Amino acid sequence: MLKAGIVGLPNVGKSTLFNALVANAQAQAANFPFCTIEPNTGVVAVPDPRLQQLSDLSGSREIIPTRVEFVDIAGLVKGASQGEGLGNKFLANIREVDAIVHVVRCFEDDDVIHVSGSVDPLRDAEVINLELALADLAQVEKRRERLKKQVRTSKEAQLEDGALERIQAVLEQGGAARSVELAEEEAALIKPLGLLTAKPIIYATNVSENDLAAGNAYVEKVVELAAKEGAATVRISAQVEAELIELPEDERGEFLAGLGVEEGGLQSLIRATYALLGLRTYFTTGEKETRAWTIQAGMTAPQAAGVIHTDFERGFIRAQTIGWQQLLEAGSLAEARTRGWLRSEGKDYVVAEGDVMEFLFNV
Repeated sequence: MLKAGIVGLPNVGKSTLFNALVANAQAQAANFPFCTIEPNTGVVAVPDPRLQQLSDLSGSREIIPTRVEFVDIAGLVKGASQGEGLGNKFLANIREVDAIVHVVRCFEDDDVIHVSGSVDPLRDAEVINLELALADLAQVEKRRERLKKQVRTSKEAQLEDGALERIQAVLEQGGAARSVELAEEEAALIKPLGLLTAKPIIYATNVSENDLAAGNAYVEKVVELAAKEGAATVRISAQVEAELIELPEDERGEFLAGLGVEEGGLQSLIRATYALLGLRTYFTTGEKETRAWTIQAGMTAPQAAGVIHTDFERGFIRAQTIGWQQLLEAGSLAEARTRGWLRSEGKDYVVAEGDVMEFLFNV
């Protein structure tokens, strides 16, 4: 399951956003720093209208969406890498996630305290990014110290140390480990370190509902920053998300349309996360269930089958495959087969976004 950590300075809207994304979450969204002391976690279904359409076609008894786990991590402050606030504990929580959702405040509100006394998303982002970089730098230095003896005799240690040396140079300049190009073997060697700045990052610009459609000057600055870093951005309004929860499902679209947007923050955030991490979705469908599965882009049919069960990958023979739109057009798998649209794909087939698949395998 994909795991995304929501981070940011205190009072930027993290917990309000988390509560909205995970409607039954119990994170306290109070107007003071460190109201989130333990990381709150919540699992949400990934919204995907294709599931219902495929379920209707197959007459499925159950729909099983793919899921994302969000972790609401308490607010970091300047000096967190040296233990300020509740820093070290929170940094450890970030190491466990696949991607970082960095919430930055892009709204003015005199009633919501800002720890620095004013709204400045670039300054806020720099504080968080610097603390993550300093924490990584300390870890890299410690690891290189341990590698000193091994480097003399081990080629693997030499390879790891060389990669860490390049990363250290970037970190010392305030950069991020993700900006350092690594060979596949180098990346595998440093992966156990769980470097914070190596994780993909999405800047979630938290705006008022009036700025949700078009953004504002604060948002533009964050978009420029993200472009320089090769990061992603998504515009959200934690307050709007909180209001959406109170509305019946059939009224939410109209409410969002009135604000000039087509989708809520959850859809936008998940779409951005999938794109950033290079994730794809394929489906299985039948009378029992219609289900979505998440895979990495570039996965072959046997690898995709292995996401369901390792035995499927080991005993893979072939996959019956059709694009979801073609299947809907055909109206049934039987009709798709009659039209010659249902393909038989082998071990080298790279699964495409939205493929509907049935695997044949030896037990």
